[in-house]
Amino acid sequence: MQGDFLYGSSYKGSKQYSQLDVKTANATGFTAAADDYMERGIDLNEQLVRNKPATFFMKVSGDAMTGAGIFDGDVVIVDRSVKPNSGRVIIATLNGEMLIRRLEKNLNKIRLVPETTRLSPIDVDVSGSDFSVWGVVTYVIHAP
Repeated sequence: MQGDFLYGSSYKGSKQYSQLDVKTANATGFTAAADDYMERGIDLNEQLVRNKPATFFMKVSGDAMTGAGIFDGDVVIVDRSVKPNSGRVIIATLNGEMLIRRLEKNLNKIRLVPETTRLSPIDVDVSGSDFSVWGVVTYVIHAP
């Protein structure tokens, strides 16, 4: 067996350490006084992604969620491991089509509610349609 790599559910990414683990580059034998005040860069993967194997970046097409601040061309971060509770913005598949909508769940009724007045809510017939929640939107990356 070549290599002793074990793959399992405890995937920690391709990095073995974070930026904070690297204190300073000490190639000359002493550190500069300014190193104590130096700020580390921001790694957006460390800040925005909680579960790497279940997280996807998707580009939004359409204006169904403009009232929620999600516009055409924005990038949404979708986590498939988050439970889709009522009121969350989700990516749903309905009859082979992917939709971004706000989930509204009542006792036996599921609705996909857009955040615009141009579209109407979709009442989902769970028994008669091909419906599933693909993932929950956790963050939106929006260009000014």
